[in-house]
Amino acid sequence: MTDFGTERAVTMVAAARSCVGTRFRAQGRAPGLGLDCAGLVVVAAAAAGVRLPDRTDYDLHGSGAERLDAVLAAALRRVEVAMAGDVLAFAPSPGMRHLGVWTGAGLVHAHAGLRRVVEGPVDPDWAQLGVWRLPDD
Repeated sequence: MTDFGTERAVTMVAAARSCVGTRFRAQGRAPGLGLDCAGLVVVAAAAAGVRLPDRTDYDLHGSGAERLDAVLAAALRRVEVAMAGDVLAFAPSPGMRHLGVWTGAGLVHAHAGLRRVVEGPVDPDWAQLGVWRLPDD
């Protein structure tokens, strides 16, 4: 899971990593000021030239999870095996969704508990729900 698929994937990872340290903010979309997990993905994808439908009328619990999945499906393609630059969707707990960008070495994500964007290993207790890839160049 360390290979990059395209130059867009390289850009996606670089953009996500540039957000590390940004404070967590629900519905945040401002690198350096505040991001949530969806905002991180929106910002990283935009840097790679992919515009995701950006909605902030969601929560990451219950019915909001289906809307989040629909946003991913509208602009990305679902794949089985993660490569660097892919978006990973997890369920940290039942009924909850969380997103991050796989770097090949770890996950960049907006960690609500740590109140900032971090890069590190995937929590082994999180159920992986899907892997989403940028469209082909």
